[in-house]
Amino acid sequence: MSLEQKINYQLNKYPAVKRVVKRAYQTGMYAVSKKIKSEGNITRISPNDSEHEYFFGYYDKSPWDITDRYMLCLKANDTWSDVSPKEKADILLIDTEKSESDPERVKKIAETSAWNVQQACMLQWLGPDFKDRILFNDCRNGKYVSVILSLKTMTEKVIPAPVYTVSSDGKFALTLDFSRLYNLRPGYGYYNVPEKTKDVSLPDTTAIWKVSLETGEITELLKYTDFAIFQPRHEMQEKGSVHKVNHLMLSPNNERFMVLYRWFNGERKYTRLITCNVDGTDMYVLSDDDMVSHCFWKNDNEIIAFENKKHGGTGYYLMRDKTERYYHCWKELTGDGHPSFSPNRNLVVTDSYPDRARIQYIRVMDGDVRKNGINIVAKVFAPFKYDNDTRCDLHPRWNHAGNKICFDSVFEGHRGIYIVEL
Repeated sequence: MSLEQKINYQLNKYPAVKRVVKRAYQTGMYAVSKKIKSEGNITRISPNDSEHEYFFGYYDKSPWDITDRYMLCLKANDTWSDVSPKEKADILLIDTEKSESDPERVKKIAETSAWNVQQACMLQWLGPDFKDRILFNDCRNGKYVSVILSLKTMTEKVIPAPVYTVSSDGKFALTLDFSRLYNLRPGYGYYNVPEKTKDVSLPDTTAIWKVSLETGEITELLKYTDFAIFQPRHEMQEKGSVHKVNHLMLSPNNERFMVLYRWFNGERKYTRLITCNVDGTDMYVLSDDDMVSHCFWKNDNEIIAFENKKHGGTGYYLMRDKTERYYHCWKELTGDGHPSFSPNRNLVVTDSYPDRARIQYIRVMDGDVRKNGINIVAKVFAPFKYDNDTRCDLHPRWNHAGNKICFDSVFEGHRGIYIVEL
């Protein structure tokens, strides 16, 4: 690990300090670095419209329908001055087979007032067919909901809870408290509903719910205190430590889920990766070396994550669920990113945060993580306008055929959706 990477890892524990140091360092380094705008086989998918912002959301969902013809995205006015803008965003459907000059290429199909700049409104195609129905979060009548929209009839089914991760068969979802998330991690929660647990460090209230997308039934699964008392560490029991959960993700067979359990002692942040059955039983601490960031299920038993290991340092690790077995992948990649396996698991894609010259990378590797080849398929510039909580992460996402990668970027001066073909 380079000196720069060691400093970055230590600063991750103190986010406020990191923001100041990072901006000063990058400003100086950018001034003396070679300037590029973009490199790679990149095509813009969103409209050629510099007056608005276009983006999709997180890396664990695909904007493509099952045919890889239609893509979803959001359209907003401002995504650089607030992490969860207090205005509605349009939900668009893009027919990629129509030309950019065709007025039928892009259609507004809905709108939402519950969205943020990192994960948007959890917009996605709904299984099991991933073709005729979409799902997204909204705020209606002062409450968070999720909406199932039929594209054939343009009729809605409103579910009385938002969603975070959705089963591949479209039958249920898991969710969390988006208001607490907004207060503790701006850019990932929603501002619309006041937090009921505000100023409560460790609430004895529900942290994760299961939501039926068929009946609308909501089931309480786990409390914040359930995480705090499970194999406790002394750091999480210190007076004033603040607790939250984030980044729920269901396994491919929908039987288990992962969750990042985080607690803060002042500016010091700790993270555990925990897996659990979808009924809240059989909890397992899969990673507990202070830092876990972005994860993805390779299959029903293995998870890849960017994290710290006491005996390996920071990097990408493939772990086997409910065991202490892990493998350190691509040891030269020591910077954080958003990894995911292609649909057939033959390839892995990940991205990077802006480097010293404000360049972000998309890298593709073999699905056999023991092979060391790394292919850079795209480079894009990240203007300083988009930084810290309102930054534009690339969040690379696969199409269903596994031969295209979609990503959000700001290298043209505003948020847009792009694809890189492999």
